[in-house]
Amino acid sequence: MSNVIKNRSEILFIYDVTDANPNGDPVDENKPRIDEETGVNIVTDVRLKRTVRDYLHNFREQEIFVREIRDESGFLQDAKLRAEDFLLSENGEKVDKTEFKNVQEIERVVYQNVVKYCIDVRLFGATIPVELKSGGRTYGGSVTLTGPVQFKLGRSLHKVDITYIKGTGAFASAPGKEQFTFREEYILPYSFIAFYGVVNENAAKTTNLSDDDVSLLLEALWNGTKNLISRSKVGQMPRLLLQVVYKENNFHLGELDRFVRLISDKRDEEIRDISEVKLDVTQLGSRLEGIKAKIEKIRFKKDERLAILRERKTINIDELATNINFEALEF
Repeated sequence: MSNVIKNRSEILFIYDVTDANPNGDPVDENKPRIDEETGVNIVTDVRLKRTVRDYLHNFREQEIFVREIRDESGFLQDAKLRAEDFLLSENGEKVDKTEFKNVQEIERVVYQNVVKYCIDVRLFGATIPVELKSGGRTYGGSVTLTGPVQFKLGRSLHKVDITYIKGTGAFASAPGKEQFTFREEYILPYSFIAFYGVVNENAAKTTNLSDDDVSLLLEALWNGTKNLISRSKVGQMPRLLLQVVYKENNFHLGELDRFVRLISDKRDEEIRDISEVKLDVTQLGSRLEGIKAKIEKIRFKKDERLAILRERKTINIDELATNINFEALEF
């Protein structure tokens, strides 16, 4: 397809959390995830992708493959049933599964339609099981697509303080009881989290990822994080978003998150607000200047409360590196 992305790019996305739980661990009392060796907060790429998917579906009316759908009885749709939603003809009409001769035909039609309709598949790929029952036998197959957009685990740029909170609930502990139930939870008073990702132009050829899709991804990272207003997530704010777009095929700098560091007069665990920190981008700026001939442009968005330092001086983000085209993201 002519509109498939042609350039590789890297993404650095930084947001912070105040008095919230950015990503609970369901097998550990839903505590915020902590690297016990370093004391930093961890957020999974799955959590970030969920933020993107929810924003694109709920706010931008984009179809996504991975979402909760229940039937009239309240039962949750599984992946095989979800795949059957995309057994569609060229004009978008549903095709009965019994009309297919073999499971390979089903795989082909599902593939064509999920990449056509589902932006999350074009971005993140998918493994989609399919099956066909014929002649008393069940034939299984799958559509496997490697996502062009891949994120590492997000990590806070400092050690965090995990806080245990206990309180009373709104209802009685049991019928006929006067005592309220108790609730307990774990939060982080503050966490400044960096995510790093790569947009791979080679995998994009398989999912037909377009430049428009990537622009929507960037918007979803920023606005999706800001609009994730649930009890455990309210207090999240996007602070910095960079997309480094390259000219050269099969090239990227890598590890952009390792080239920034958090500066504060306070001990890591004592930090409680964005006003108490500065982001030092000295190393990042030097690295980008060293490969500026390979960079087409850097797209960016910065929150006004984030202070950025290079070589101990406060700078605007478009002063990060000289002789590179900077383009402000508008959303």
